[in-house]
Amino acid sequence: MRNIDKYLSLLNDEVDALLLTSRYSRHYGAEFDISEGVAIVTKKGCRYFTDSRYIESAEANLKYFEVLPINQFTGFYKRLNDAIEDFGVTTLGYEENYLTVGELMGYEKNLNAKLVPFNKEINGFRGTKEEWELDLMKKAQAITDKAFSEVVTRVKAGMTELELQAELIYCLYKNGATGLAFDPIVVSGPNTSLPHGVAGERVIREGDFVTMDFGASYMGYCSDMTRTVAVGYATEEMKKIYNTVLEAQLAGIAAAKAGVLGKTVDNTARKVIEDAGYGQYFGHGFGHSVGLEIHERPNCGRFSEEIMVENAVASAEPGIYIPGKFGVRIEDVLIYKQGGTENITHSPKKLIIV
Repeated sequence: MRNIDKYLSLLNDEVDALLLTSRYSRHYGAEFDISEGVAIVTKKGCRYFTDSRYIESAEANLKYFEVLPINQFTGFYKRLNDAIEDFGVTTLGYEENYLTVGELMGYEKNLNAKLVPFNKEINGFRGTKEEWELDLMKKAQAITDKAFSEVVTRVKAGMTELELQAELIYCLYKNGATGLAFDPIVVSGPNTSLPHGVAGERVIREGDFVTMDFGASYMGYCSDMTRTVAVGYATEEMKKIYNTVLEAQLAGIAAAKAGVLGKTVDNTARKVIEDAGYGQYFGHGFGHSVGLEIHERPNCGRFSEEIMVENAVASAEPGIYIPGKFGVRIEDVLIYKQGGTENITHSPKKLIIV
């Protein structure tokens, strides 16, 4: 089923058109990424408006939309109002989660149609991936795996976190990434207790844990992976915590399948960490969905009542973080299926000492 047809299926007497303002919804509907623009979807026609920087690419690749340019004389409001008149639109569903207050006020003031919040409906389809989307995500994850296999050989005492981050980014692009899924997290030593720490000038030392959380973007679709490695040696405490996190991840993966609640998966993994005495040091959820954005829905959180749908793609990333000391996170990406999952991350998870 074409993604544009999913959008068209939302239209009814109460909402007869969709206003697509986020890059992600436009990419999803058009099945092609244009970084700047606005689109309108109606049963009578679909139009996509962008400026001269992207117009040629849009005309060549947006097969489901009539593409029209915007400029200083014909802006978004003019183009949208022309479409509203041409297609007889009365009500526009919009993405309230992706508009600033100022942008919404501008649309409300200038458009000749009623605006209705519709984010959940517009972006709800993205939880279940089509097969062609899964192929792109598997490619992104393969690039990420290959990058890790190369960068792990370059981790050494004496280099800074920023230097290692630069090596990691190079490896991602060298192996085929078309972008970064997010700014890679590269932290070492006591900084590994920061789940989303920022790489800095700290020099990596013997006896450090190094955590790398990173992902490639391939044709707009994201991958995500975390590996924690030890430099030179690992203490018995480091090994114990690492193996506890790995055991928790494997337990969560074993509980994961289409049709279960997100909290069921999380709580299965969380129990392993709690039983080991580290429950207070695991503050985030077991995993989040991944797709055009690095954080999507449904999620596997501690209290998540969301059902993990078939062909949802979600991370599996428990962690233990002891403030001021060190932390460990291990993350794979899973495709949810009936009866289980397909793990599309293939990098080794046994503790690596470099």
